[in-house]
Amino acid sequence: MIDLRQYDVILSPVITEKSTMASEFNQVTFEVPVSATKPQIKGAIEDLFDVKVKAVNTVIMRGKTKRFQGMLGKRKKRKKAIVTLQEGQSIDVTTGLS
Repeated sequence: MIDLRQYDVILSPVITEKSTMASEFNQVTFEVPVSATKPQIKGAIEDLFDVKVKAVNTVIMRGKTKRFQGMLGKRKKRKKAIVTLQEGQSIDVTTGLS
């Protein structure tokens, strides 16, 4: 049974040119909360998508400083999780969760 808190760990898939190229190496990229840990991310992916995870790498992207109407502001920092799946496993992130 899926714990509803698992849905809070995975915010959205990251679909970019770089993440699409990484899919050839059994890697899928997700945006996760900054407070999420690697074991939490691994458990959420395995439960939600019913796959086996080989490794989880995380990257914290700092928030950029932006100017809006003459005022300086800062975007929030974000965290990406690059999940490597076992051989023969795959996730189709374009269809969403069921």
